[in-house]
Amino acid sequence: MRILHTSDWHLGRIFHGIHLTEDQACLLDQLVLLVKDVRPEIILIAGDVYDRSVPPTEAVKLLDEVLSRIILDLKVPVMLIAGNHDSPERLGFGTRLLAQQGLYLFGQIGKNLSPVVLHDSHGPVHFCPVPYAEPPLVKDRLGAQEAGDHNLAMMAAINHFLAQVPPGTRTVALAHAYVLGCEESESERPLAVGGAGSVDAACFRPFHYTALGHLHQPQPAGSGRIRYSGSLMKYSFSETAQRKSVTLVEMDEDGEVRQEEIVLSLRREVRRLEGYLTDILAGPSKGENREDYLMVSIKDTGAILDIMGKLRGVYPNVLHIERSYLGEGGVLRGMGGDHRRLSELELFASFFKEVTGKPLSDGETKVFVNAANTLNREEREVLA
Repeated sequence: MRILHTSDWHLGRIFHGIHLTEDQACLLDQLVLLVKDVRPEIILIAGDVYDRSVPPTEAVKLLDEVLSRIILDLKVPVMLIAGNHDSPERLGFGTRLLAQQGLYLFGQIGKNLSPVVLHDSHGPVHFCPVPYAEPPLVKDRLGAQEAGDHNLAMMAAINHFLAQVPPGTRTVALAHAYVLGCEESESERPLAVGGAGSVDAACFRPFHYTALGHLHQPQPAGSGRIRYSGSLMKYSFSETAQRKSVTLVEMDEDGEVRQEEIVLSLRREVRRLEGYLTDILAGPSKGENREDYLMVSIKDTGAILDIMGKLRGVYPNVLHIERSYLGEGGVLRGMGGDHRRLSELELFASFFKEVTGKPLSDGETKVFVNAANTLNREEREVLA
C-alpha cells in the first residue's frame, strides 16, 4: 500500500504580520500534483491543519479547495485528525457523511472511534487515528482512569484501537503528539509545561508505521517506522536549515515499509542575513531571492536612521531586525542561552532567580507547572 504522510499545514498562519495563505496555496498545489503523479492509496494528515481553532475564511476555502481536488478529482481518500491547534468540534463536523466521499475526519477521542480498514492487493490495512486530546478528556471519554499524563493517555487511546484489530493484521497509526527526545522548533505550541506533554516512542511499537504530527522538523521518532513528516512550510527563523517535505511510504504484504522524503519548493525561503548594513544593501547574492522572508542581523554598532526602510528598499520582506551588539543571537544579558529556545518553565525560572536571587525550589516549580498547564488548557478550551 502506498501512503502519503503530511502534517502541520497551519493554514491561516500569520508570520511576523504576514498572512501566509498564498505561500501555503503554492505548496499545496505542489502536493496535488505529487498526488496525481504517485497515486497513493491514501493521504494521512497528522493534525494542525489550521493554525487556530477559529481559522480565517481564506484558510477554510483553501482547505476545501485542496481536499476537493484530491478526493473528488483525483479519487484519492484522505484521513485527517485534529491537532492541538485545531478545534475538534469544528474539524469533525459531518464526519459520517464525508467518509462516504473518502474524507475520514477525526476531531474528538471517544469510545465510538474504530479503525478505518482499507484494502490493497495483499489484503486489509487497519488505520488507527488518534486525534489530539488532553489527558482529562481521554480519561473521561474512554473511561481510562489511569490516563494521568499524555503518555498514559496515548497508551489508553492506542489500546482502545488495538483491541479492535485482528492479530497479524497490518496496522498504521496516525497521531499528534510530542515524542520524547525528538527535535523541537520555536514555532510549535508546547502541549504542556514541565515535560508532562511528552509520550514515549514505545507507545507506537505495535504498528507497522506511525504517521506523526506536531513537530515541524521532518525526522524519525525512535525507529524508522515512526516518523514526523514535518510542517508544510517554515514557520520560524529557527527552521531556516530545515527542508520541508512530505513522506511517501510503501508498505509490502508483510508490513515492511520503505520511505521516501519528497522535498517541497517554497515560494519564498525563510532566511537569516548577517553583516554590515552597507554590504547587505548591496543586494542578494547569485541564486538568492530578494523576495524571501528575512531576519537580518546588523553588525554596525552606531545609530542608523530608518533601518527597516533602507532594508526593505532592497529586500521587501524583511520581517525582523537584530542588532548584534545588543545581544548575540537572542541571548539576553543576565540570561544564559538563547531566550527564544527556552521553555516557559525555563524563562520563569530565570526571571524568578533574577528577582529573588535564588533558584526555584521543587515545590515552587510544581506550583508554576500546574498553574501554567491549567491556563493553557483553559485557553485551548475557550478557543475551541
